[in-house]
Amino acid sequence: MRTSRLSLQRLFAAAPRCAAPRAIACALLALAGSAALAQPPPGFQPPPPQSPREAAQVDITGYWVALVTEDWLWRMVAAPKGDVTSIPVNPRGRQAANQWDPQQDVASGEQCRAYGAAGLMRLPLRLHITWQDDSTLLIESDAGEQRRVLQFAPGAATADASWQGHSVAAWTRAVGGFDMRAIFGDPKDLPRGPLKAGLKVVTDHLRPGYLRLNGVPYSAETRLTEYFSRISAAGNDYLTVLSVVNDPVYLNGAFVTSSQFKREPDGARWNPQPCITATPAAPRGGE
Repeated sequence: MRTSRLSLQRLFAAAPRCAAPRAIACALLALAGSAALAQPPPGFQPPPPQSPREAAQVDITGYWVALVTEDWLWRMVAAPKGDVTSIPVNPRGRQAANQWDPQQDVASGEQCRAYGAAGLMRLPLRLHITWQDDSTLLIESDAGEQRRVLQFAPGAATADASWQGHSVAAWTRAVGGFDMRAIFGDPKDLPRGPLKAGLKVVTDHLRPGYLRLNGVPYSAETRLTEYFSRISAAGNDYLTVLSVVNDPVYLNGAFVTSSQFKREPDGARWNPQPCITATPAAPRGGE
């Protein structure tokens, strides 16, 4: 209402030669003329909407290698059985971790439990990211030969859960590796900059798997939210993946990690290998 009053006041002021009884009519005529000028010309055709590929303001395609700069003892090797360091497991999750049986995974044909979407990006691996079509990104991993399909045009999830689940993607503001405002803050507090310089991916319909190589579990009710951001420094491109795992079955709260990758010039080192079941390390000193 405030805006409407101000607009009418300006219109009245812009028509000083109108007699007082006719001031309202003059203002309405002026308003109608302004609206007419705002209309597109006859035959105008708006441009077609851009596809997600065309709308992207950052290129994350190519080959990337993981930079394991943190949690080395839990990412490069399988930690001792029952080691849940830094993961907010609840009593049920801790019990399941203590009961992990790698030989049972092999016997049941579930060697890929540690390669599901909720744990995959923390492995020491290489990624190959490509566009399948203008609305679908593919993320392939050499470790475990996994294939994630990120759909910008959300379709119905398949009836069966899978290791990589059902992922819906959307361009969003870039989110740094430790910038929690996009998750826990007010949207107006997001960093300023291009609106589509980051990628948000939400994944569900997952098969039960492991958050780490040593059998720390996540359930079929897990929901994974990821933020992909690319930065350039010293002539290199880096990809940061901020992951938030929520699992009401095995976790007390969100499990948040930030994983970094460096772009490689080509696929010369690309060497896909099948899933393997890790052998847990011996208990560390003091345990």
